[in-house]
Amino acid sequence: MAAKPTRRQFTVAEYYRMGKAGILTEDDRVELIEGEIIQMPPIGVPHASHVDRLLRLFASTLLAVAHISVQNPLRLSVRSEPVPDLMLLRLRPDLYSGAGPTAADVLLLVEVSDTTLSYDLRIKLPLYARHGVLEVWVVDLNGDLVRVHREPTPTGYRISESRGRGERIDPSAFPEIEFAVDDILG
Repeated sequence: MAAKPTRRQFTVAEYYRMGKAGILTEDDRVELIEGEIIQMPPIGVPHASHVDRLLRLFASTLLAVAHISVQNPLRLSVRSEPVPDLMLLRLRPDLYSGAGPTAADVLLLVEVSDTTLSYDLRIKLPLYARHGVLEVWVVDLNGDLVRVHREPTPTGYRISESRGRGERIDPSAFPEIEFAVDDILG
């Protein structure tokens, strides 16, 4: 009887060993999702501009109460380490130099989507929910709205709603601070 081919899944440790060996380089735009190395498209000008816009917006109001991490890895499990566009993390004296952030550290995670909306909604969003990321905003550049996801469960987010121009959003971790959707979308 012939053996059936199977996919080879990698751990985060193996993923980093590939980087040390030069198989993956800093220039490779990749993420480890459920053991698979996923190649991401290049960052275009609209995407980069919106990430910078969010960084400025969050830094001007939240820098004293949250660590802002831009396009850095988030360790979710031994087989998943995505690279969200932006995260607001719990403050830590070591600024995450001792160990990178995990889902428990995330106060708000933001994905900016222009070319990757389907991937962000179908693959990454359920992954974030399964691992308990409390709140995710998907900035949908083509739809001109912000998709807000709160209250993670093993099967997805209990609350999912869209906010458009003229509306405001407050991060659950900081309900006293509101952001205009217009300021997020530009």
